[in-house]
Amino acid sequence: MFIDESDAADELQRLTRELENFQDIAQQLVPLPGEVPTLDGFDIWGGSLQVSGTVGGDHITYVDFKKRFDLQARIDRAGAERRRDVVENLERCQHKGGVALIDVAGHRMTDALLAAMLHQAFLLGAIYELDRYGQITRRLFENLNTRFYQSSGTNKFVSLIYGEISDDAKFRFLSAGQPYPSIFSSHHDRFMEVSPHLCLSFPPLGMLPSFNVIDRSTTPSLLGFKERYEMNEWTLMGRGDILLMHTDGLTEHEGPNGSYFPDRLEQILRDVKQLGARQIYDAIMMDLVAFAEPVDDASVVVIKVK
Repeated sequence: MFIDESDAADELQRLTRELENFQDIAQQLVPLPGEVPTLDGFDIWGGSLQVSGTVGGDHITYVDFKKRFDLQARIDRAGAERRRDVVENLERCQHKGGVALIDVAGHRMTDALLAAMLHQAFLLGAIYELDRYGQITRRLFENLNTRFYQSSGTNKFVSLIYGEISDDAKFRFLSAGQPYPSIFSSHHDRFMEVSPHLCLSFPPLGMLPSFNVIDRSTTPSLLGFKERYEMNEWTLMGRGDILLMHTDGLTEHEGPNGSYFPDRLEQILRDVKQLGARQIYDAIMMDLVAFAEPVDDASVVVIKVK
């Protein structure tokens, strides 16, 4: 079929408008500064470096329970229904914040579609979790995992790490195909080693369906099922300590002089550890680019004990 020059130009303009519209929608999901959790005793900041433009395969979702949800209304309702366990869980949510780091396989603009799907599904699921349990539980991630197994292509897995920090310096997280968080000790001036039994990890979302869901009998899987998710629980050590949540775009970054992580990153943190979380984040990202041109999206969230 022959397409004249005028028709080709019109089609190109139409496709360009579609891509611009998609980019506009994806950018609406990029977290704003006001969405970063505010927590007594902590300074938090994060962001993403997308190698293909303003959106890509990496995405951050912040959960400031106090600002995003009406916790008091839920506490009052659960109290009226005599669900004391739910009341206690909701009261604890008043003293913690959550961060979800999402990394879709690939870093093109269209890979942001899967990240956007997970963003919306996660936040919708969080509402039901708070209403039923008073907190976000592993059940949400079991259902998300099976949903993505059933709907995404075999070559499109989604890595995720979800962590919650509370004002008593407790940090709990679930990792599905993402690197473990890193803890930099201000006192010891280095990254601290964490015992392997505190570092449970699971396959990326969508790779294997979950066994611990009620619909497992309707979900065929030639490779079997994923075992039950478990939460890791850490305690941050002291004032000035820095916890980094990050995607593999940081840990696998390489240049002519070798790997960026952990030695080069550790040196940068020594130099900037006295700064605030936002300045620490900016210093890491500037140094990452100076070290070598990134070939993958990279996301970092800095959680610093004041």
